[in-house]
Amino acid sequence: MSDAEQAIQGVSVEISVVLGRSSMPIHQLLKMGRGAVIELDATVEDDAWVYANNRLIARGMVMVSGENVAVSITEKMVVSET
Repeated sequence: MSDAEQAIQGVSVEISVVLGRSSMPIHQLLKMGRGAVIELDATVEDDAWVYANNRLIARGMVMVSGENVAVSITEKMVVSET
């Protein structure tokens, strides 16, 4: 294992995948129960957005892998340090 690999061993990164967004009043959200459907501003052809620690890092296609839902990365984003 290289020094760089050892340096990042044990570092946690939160990965989030956004399929789309929706906006609704809180009273409507509170009325929702099991089986409720929330419509998103995306279509099945749209890419999902992949975030690492709340920073956009990639786009990808949602797919099924066995019994799991997965994201196939289609485009890596340029990540700038701020």
